[in-house]
Amino acid sequence: MLKSMTLAALALGQCLLDASAEDRSQSRSLVASPAGVVASESVLASQVGARILESGGNAVDAAIATNAMMGLVAPMNDGVGGDLFAIVYEAKSGKLYGLNASGWAPAMLSVAHLKGRGITQMPQAGIDSVSVAGAVDGWDKLLKRFGTLRFAQLLAPAIAYAERGFAVEQVVHAYWRDSEAVLKQDPATAQTYLPSGKVPAQGELFRNPDLAWTYRQIAADGRDAFYRGEVALKILATCAAHGGTMQAADLAEYDSQWLEPISTTYRGWTVYELPPNGQGIAALEMLNIMERFPLRTMGHNSAPALHTMIEAKKLAYADMIRYVGDPRFATVPVAALGSKEFAAERAKLIDPAKANCSVAPGAPFGTDHGTTYLAVADQDGNMVSLIQSNFAAIGFGSGLVVGGAGFVLQNRAGLFSLDESHPNMLAGRKRPVHTIIPAFMQRGERRIAFGIMGGWNQAQAHAQFVSNVVDFGMDIQSALDAARFSKDTFEGCDVNLEARIAHATRQELAAMGHQIILRGDFSSVRMGSGQAVERDDAQRMNFGASDPRKDGAAVTQLQPFH
Repeated sequence: MLKSMTLAALALGQCLLDASAEDRSQSRSLVASPAGVVASESVLASQVGARILESGGNAVDAAIATNAMMGLVAPMNDGVGGDLFAIVYEAKSGKLYGLNASGWAPAMLSVAHLKGRGITQMPQAGIDSVSVAGAVDGWDKLLKRFGTLRFAQLLAPAIAYAERGFAVEQVVHAYWRDSEAVLKQDPATAQTYLPSGKVPAQGELFRNPDLAWTYRQIAADGRDAFYRGEVALKILATCAAHGGTMQAADLAEYDSQWLEPISTTYRGWTVYELPPNGQGIAALEMLNIMERFPLRTMGHNSAPALHTMIEAKKLAYADMIRYVGDPRFATVPVAALGSKEFAAERAKLIDPAKANCSVAPGAPFGTDHGTTYLAVADQDGNMVSLIQSNFAAIGFGSGLVVGGAGFVLQNRAGLFSLDESHPNMLAGRKRPVHTIIPAFMQRGERRIAFGIMGGWNQAQAHAQFVSNVVDFGMDIQSALDAARFSKDTFEGCDVNLEARIAHATRQELAAMGHQIILRGDFSSVRMGSGQAVERDDAQRMNFGASDPRKDGAAVTQLQPFH
């Protein structure tokens, strides 16, 4: 009998273990390896980055190769016709470096020029929405300062796949399909992205030999091929054909900038963003406001916690959209906006029982859509947080392909204002307010490079990710998986919620005055999609996570086994 009871107990224990393993609320397992890890929105792109690590490259080398692949496999989101921002952690020095490779408006593109043509609002597509693309200069800066390999090695995988073809993935196909009407409007664009006159089907092989040509030019001649050479000539010819203002000097004189990341603390962690012209300051202000409230005791995704974060978002974004512009053209009160004191004053405006539908900006003391994010950690502890974008996913940026070059021009200039009293007023050689932001956070020997794309969703998604890790003890995969809210407007009480948030919680929020727009369980358009890598120096271990809202994966490099 004793033997039978023992066997029964063992069987019961195994059943409980099996149930625990099967009954998960996480979309996929956290990836862990002492070797390097690459997380991107494409399994294929992540594999390419891991292969670069296996061939001796470091985190920066892998990030560039992965980004080049993303420009091929998800062309509506990103590519060499768009902008780039990055935060690099250098293990040997223990320092963080920021890079702003966002492009400027052509010198002749001005408020007066557009108003003289009867245009009273910034165009959101077409040639007048195009600004100089900063991504290739960003690659060049990163490679020269931190890389170990050459462009020819890093672009070789993307060149090969552009010529031989790749299988179109599920989410990418959906974005492509939604853009079909726009792609048909321009002959060069249709020729490139509508082979046989239609959107490639999911799983269909798609080739882009023109993009392979562009990558070969960069592989041979570096960034000068894009800004002064053969690629530049094709860009200028396309702009001229559409009546644009871009001139050779706008490309030739463009230069991305190294800068110091800005930061705040959140319950013992230090969180880093890049300074304006990006929206990162809104993430920091939002975290400073959230820190005034006991979110952990409120409960994860409870009505009180969500209400607090939604209201904090409104306050931080009202300040960001009022004060942020290109700091070379306007004085931006970065220190004041990111201060604990300012956040304390703004936090007093949150009514715990009622949503605020009309939030005004404060008075500081002393006064993103189509995007891809990727993260890399190598075995030496170097880390890269990189985000890159064409801006509008639905419409492939400006909707204009550079003839014979295989990529679209971004519509980032569409974010300028024509209000001549605003710090974000359109002006030649000025950078617009930017939605795309990479992020980084650290405490002790733990460091996390992360980002979540999606237009104005990004800063508020960053704050939710940080809270998931810090307040609720989630690993980086669970923190990406967790249901999110997103308020993609600046006015009103409307807010997007994923359907996984409990019905009772939604009812409580509605009673507070929130106007809920219910989205799917995993809403990639409204909630964006993220990637993250973590380094734990105590264990000498890297971890990777990939958002289930997109096609991607976190992939580890294979260690030598011979």
